[in-house]
Amino acid sequence: MILALYRPSFFYFIIKIDDLDNKHAHFYVIFMMISRIRVFVYTILTICMVSAAVAQPRKVMNRPYLDYRKLHYGFLLGFHMQDMEVRNNGFVTPEGEEWYADVDNYNPGFTVGVLGELRLNNHFSLRFTPTIHFGQKHVMFHEQVSQRDTTQNIKSCYLSLPLNIKFAAPRYNNFRPYLTAGLSPTIDLTARKHDPLRIKPFDCYIEVGMGCDIYLPYFKLNPELKFCFGLLDIIQRDRSDLIDTTLHKFTQSVDGGHSKMIVLTFYFE
Repeated sequence: MILALYRPSFFYFIIKIDDLDNKHAHFYVIFMMISRIRVFVYTILTICMVSAAVAQPRKVMNRPYLDYRKLHYGFLLGFHMQDMEVRNNGFVTPEGEEWYADVDNYNPGFTVGVLGELRLNNHFSLRFTPTIHFGQKHVMFHEQVSQRDTTQNIKSCYLSLPLNIKFAAPRYNNFRPYLTAGLSPTIDLTARKHDPLRIKPFDCYIEVGMGCDIYLPYFKLNPELKFCFGLLDIIQRDRSDLIDTTLHKFTQSVDGGHSKMIVLTFYFE
């Protein structure tokens, strides 16, 4: 259900993009991202209001002075799924072939990193979480006339440097829900050449997420679900690296692509 909300139908996306020229295609993608973020925020606010309405008896508070520290440190472990929205242009080769590309399935990846958090006031804090994401995207190319398919497995090792603002609700017992938002510059340490599609190594993500601080007797655990939307076109147009020139048709068939991720993270402080 999350993936259905997070990513529109491939064919719906092609229809919409075909109605636009290249000048406005990027602005359409940004508009779609903002629309999804708005739906996500409204959903989270509704959940928070319903949760606040449920009364709970007061309990003994674990680590009651932890949130008053100016600086917090910790580490994180998690899982993620990578996606890419591809803008297909309907390019037809001299041989009459018309190829379309799409990410057709999702493989979970592994996430590891460290956490540094600066307390600003009772509700806001600034987070810096250098993170490495090990994962992959599985891209399928479909030829419209002959109905042939070919695939490419794009492996990646992302080094990301997210800087986020965290807004936390008042603590109740040993729980404290929160929302986060920010930017994450990212570099792919394993960008490869000679593939049908070549991915640029640099990107920058808008991140929005939700989580909950759980205060345990010896440490604080923060499960968090985060949505990441790439801002830059990551498709490399210059393919002078290709040895097999017949692969150039796959790059010619797309106008660009934007990366996305869903990340489930567990912070330990």
